[in-house]
Amino acid sequence: MKIKTKQFRVEEGSNVDLDKWPTLVDPFYESKENYQEMLRGHVARLAEQQKLLYASNRHAILLIFQAMDAAGKDGVIQHVMSGVNPQGCQVFSFKHPSATELKHDFLWRTTRDLPERGRIGIFNRSYYEEVLIVRVHPEILQSEAVPNGPAGKQFWHKRYRSIRDAEKHLHANGTRIVKFFLHLSKEEQRKRFLARIDEPDKNWKFSAADIEERKYWDDYMKAYEHCLSETSLEEAPWYVVPADDKQNTRLIVSQIILETIEDLKMSYPETSPARRKELLKLRRQLAK
Repeated sequence: MKIKTKQFRVEEGSNVDLDKWPTLVDPFYESKENYQEMLRGHVARLAEQQKLLYASNRHAILLIFQAMDAAGKDGVIQHVMSGVNPQGCQVFSFKHPSATELKHDFLWRTTRDLPERGRIGIFNRSYYEEVLIVRVHPEILQSEAVPNGPAGKQFWHKRYRSIRDAEKHLHANGTRIVKFFLHLSKEEQRKRFLARIDEPDKNWKFSAADIEERKYWDDYMKAYEHCLSETSLEEAPWYVVPADDKQNTRLIVSQIILETIEDLKMSYPETSPARRKELLKLRRQLAK
């Protein structure tokens, strides 16, 4: 079954109501074996595109993953990017900002980790935390020493504008940005939390803080709706990916990444006549 990725894309200027976006869709695979075959195909194509990206050295790819706890971000990154050369791909996870990071503007710490041309960068959480968890827990702003303090809606609109401007700047300079919100249902999160408690090899994934944050589910959904509505751009789109079925999630995400990179229409650099002549000379020396 063909994955039509457009159905998961948030169009610029649209108002997002997450109740209308599914957390589960019909599987794009027919069996476990078919899923594995499809994913292997995506991974192989992605590996080839990564080589082209590196060789052409004209663009960078930035993949941003945001989600509620237990939505499967780590698993998506692990499975989808499994075939990519580690030298051409870096993953950054952003936790609570350090004392040094708090002395700078909210985009500073992630800007340092943007991918170079020819490489793929992955943000497992990102600067979007500053309009998500910080919006749900505005007391965090006290440690950020925001000038004059937050000013209601206008404060958040300014942050959205800063993000939009930064992403448009990156796009204009060759970085292609794709943003994924892994849309998990509250019930599926409950099941996954229970599995983390019941299965010993998953105990390390669970903490009491997960339960505490779950109390703010509705607030997080509202924060995500505002964020997705305000910051999905033609140049840097958001995709709301159903996350209740992990296998489906991985296939959808990998297809979106593939389409993004393949749309760049890259090719390996052509060898000039002078360079070809030099190579032939070197070959004759090696052949002796």
